[in-house]
Amino acid sequence: MLHINPFILERPLAFEQTERCCRAGILLSTSSLVTLFHLGRTVPLIRFHVASWDTVRVCLSYQDGRECLVEGLELNTDRPGATVMLSGRIRSPRQSIFRTSLMKRAAAKHLIERYYHQLTEGCGNEACTNEACGSSPGFRRMDNNAAAIKALELYKNNAKLCDPHPSKKGASSAFPENSAKGAHNFSACSNGKMNHKDLPPTREDFRDLNYLTEEKVYEILALCGETEDYSPLIRVIGRVFSSAESLVQSFRKAKQHTKEELKSLQAKDEDKDEDEKETASGSASAMEVDPDAAASSGEGASHDGNNVQKLGPVEVSVDIEAVRRVYDRLLSNEKIEAAFLNALVYLSPNVECDLTYHNVYAADPNYLNVFIIVMENNNLHSPEYLEIALPQFCKAMSKLPLPALAKLARLWSQYGADQIRRLVETFQQLITYTVISNEFNSDNLVNEDDGVVAATKCLKIVYYANVLGGDLDTDHNEEEDDEPIPESSELTLQELLGEERRNKKGPRVDPLETELGIRTSDCRKPLIPFEEFINEPLNDVLEMDKDYTFFKVETESKFSFMTCPFILNAVTKNLGLYYDNRIRMYSERRITALYSLVQGQQLNPYLRLKVRRDHIIDDALVRLEMIAMENPADLKKQLYVEFEGEQGVDEGGVSKEFFQLVVEEIFNPDIGMFTYDESTKLFWFNPSSFENEGQFTLIGIVLGLAIYNNCILDVHFPMVVYRKLMGKKGTFRDLADSHPVLYQSLKELLEYEGNVEEDMMITFQISQTDLFGNPVMYDLREGGEKIPVTNDNRKEFVALYAEYMLNKSVEKQFKAFKRGFHMVTNESPLKYLFRPEEIELLICGSRNLDFQALEETTEYDGGYNRDCRIIKDFWETVHSFGQEQKRLFLQFTTGTDRAPVGGLGKLKMIIAKNGPDSDRLPTSHTCFNVLLLPEYSTKEKLRERLLKAITYAKGFGML
Repeated sequence: MLHINPFILERPLAFEQTERCCRAGILLSTSSLVTLFHLGRTVPLIRFHVASWDTVRVCLSYQDGRECLVEGLELNTDRPGATVMLSGRIRSPRQSIFRTSLMKRAAAKHLIERYYHQLTEGCGNEACTNEACGSSPGFRRMDNNAAAIKALELYKNNAKLCDPHPSKKGASSAFPENSAKGAHNFSACSNGKMNHKDLPPTREDFRDLNYLTEEKVYEILALCGETEDYSPLIRVIGRVFSSAESLVQSFRKAKQHTKEELKSLQAKDEDKDEDEKETASGSASAMEVDPDAAASSGEGASHDGNNVQKLGPVEVSVDIEAVRRVYDRLLSNEKIEAAFLNALVYLSPNVECDLTYHNVYAADPNYLNVFIIVMENNNLHSPEYLEIALPQFCKAMSKLPLPALAKLARLWSQYGADQIRRLVETFQQLITYTVISNEFNSDNLVNEDDGVVAATKCLKIVYYANVLGGDLDTDHNEEEDDEPIPESSELTLQELLGEERRNKKGPRVDPLETELGIRTSDCRKPLIPFEEFINEPLNDVLEMDKDYTFFKVETESKFSFMTCPFILNAVTKNLGLYYDNRIRMYSERRITALYSLVQGQQLNPYLRLKVRRDHIIDDALVRLEMIAMENPADLKKQLYVEFEGEQGVDEGGVSKEFFQLVVEEIFNPDIGMFTYDESTKLFWFNPSSFENEGQFTLIGIVLGLAIYNNCILDVHFPMVVYRKLMGKKGTFRDLADSHPVLYQSLKELLEYEGNVEEDMMITFQISQTDLFGNPVMYDLREGGEKIPVTNDNRKEFVALYAEYMLNKSVEKQFKAFKRGFHMVTNESPLKYLFRPEEIELLICGSRNLDFQALEETTEYDGGYNRDCRIIKDFWETVHSFGQEQKRLFLQFTTGTDRAPVGGLGKLKMIIAKNGPDSDRLPTSHTCFNVLLLPEYSTKEKLRERLLKAITYAKGFGML
């Protein structure tokens, strides 16, 4: 034992959080930081960890990496200069902290227990004069909780403690030193004044029980039910559930031997000699005599912590169903539920320490049992847990290494939708509670709240479990484009200027996603909808500019919620994408300015397109094609469009008009690049198009530029197009959206109960029609004309048919289209943040036009306000419009007839006064969503002027 000189406290201990250990009456801190001095040098850290109700962990960490593990401790925290007497053993930092008992605490505990039993059972002397003794004639009986509190007061006041009466010795549990002698004499010492029912029977404290099984819990519960005293069970739960080592060994599955192991055991048994058989027979008879000992021996063998059992990627050693049954039985009792809560408070800091400093999961993968068992508690989302217990536990869970997180996700993916929803609600409740309980702003960022951050990281595990447990399609993936996207010729100069591009390999990928070998886009249908993972209160308080900064910096000290995009709604993610696009535009502008200085070139900080309104496709696509070939980096500059012969200055509105006109021309069926389905109102790539691949590449560039410049397009693609952009191939299920008639026919083929070959006479050769109406034959298999479709091979026929329609027939066109799209978005976090259906919303906007929301968010200028007569008349007029007229109004005012991501409530339109009553038509600044409205004298005149303006609006001019 190494004795350490006394330390002098620089200042009193500042407890961050304290817990009162009632059984010992000692105030302890579960997490305290203090500066100490030892022989002239600073000891930077002292931590107190309450491992259970009976032991305390104390660790002093030196600057040189050593740790002092303390066995005895005296301290006074009331004043500066207090002396701390320590004695301890120096161990390597890699060795785990071991528990030690404190001599004084043990003595205090013993005295408090004697006071407690003196109050509840008495000393046995009928004439006892001690007012604090249960045997005193004037003593008033009290319940166990009141007796415990009174016992602490008696100990503090050093009150009189009765000696055991001769008739009581050997009977009462109040005197542990005598309790082993003839407990059956207890009832004999009672007289007429106190019958047997008034005195609690002897009870077992189960002090040697270091882990729990389902059977043991029920056994203790039954004993407690007989005496109506649940304190033994509460103590056992407190001891086991506050210790990670005990929880790891609890509720283990019965080990199942494999056939090979059984054969090996059988062979060994056959090789035994007669003496061994006799010995085994004798052991068996002994076990029959003492079955409890045998059971105990068997349990101890099966729970040997030194033999780490090898488990599969999803297999765990804990019996989850047994844990759920135990929780169902125990959580209905409020006192027992409080024991779980208190134990979790003690457990979490120790688990966090073990995972952070001691790498316990690598040594024993069964350590994951701690999190599995705790998360089965159905009451974790209740208010009692949200303040302290659950945040601490989430912090511990977030420290799990990546393989453990992946295993937990795989395990939870086997749960049903109800269990996944319960886990989601648990973490969402904590996030919402914390957000609402605090005032987060730009000075107090929600990113810096440890509880919210930890709960979000834990929610990510459930998110991937939800994906894994859903309807997965991991096989049909698009092949990566072999030809890399050309780099800009400016790259060398960027490197010289220290502006080397980041994310050259494309957008980042979540490490847990890589570990699990899946992508969110692989999931056709999750166990529960993705929308249930979005936390709206968090989105409301999130400072997205700061969060984006943390996302780009990628430091461990700052957490970004963009790394967990499932918790963000589309509006918030779109804002993050907007910041990313704008910063990249500014970067390109700065590089261009440096270029002009170094090489003397003309300054051109924008992607300028000068087009003729009547030849918009020729002018725009030719210019974009030149840029894509010469310097693709220019595509990432801010777009600036100028219509020849018009005076409009592009602050965003002219670009909107440009995209609208380009889309109208490109998707014109007369051009023949896309086919149009009248029933679905959707476009699809024309496999027989005469246009070359370059034209489809340019269309992809246009879509990418629209996202990059935050413009909404009126395009109508089926969802499979966005899935293919995300790297997934089209399958039979996608035909329901893109080719509904064909899908229905193939579905009926799969469900047909008759003889397919004889009744339908279909072969593996299909027919398509080209632009001129001529049939074109295609063999789905080699020699398909001679291969009939039968009941056995019809699934293959359907899969090959879908593969041809959605992938092979349009392979060249779509590859070119995708390549153009990625020329603009290859460095964007678009793929990381958004799911396919969200990308459609990003490009096309919302089709739901809620003009009531637009009215509520509209602002007024120039003397107008929402109470003006003209404004009231205006909104009554707009609300009376038909759907088509409303779209024309949006087109006139904002430059697009679609609502942005989040709906019209996010539009921020402004209505400004444009003079008194006159015959002038209303005008607009589409760049800024501003409507200039004269103060018309009547409602009828307002309606007539407004309808004329939105119906015949075309072109730009200077006001």
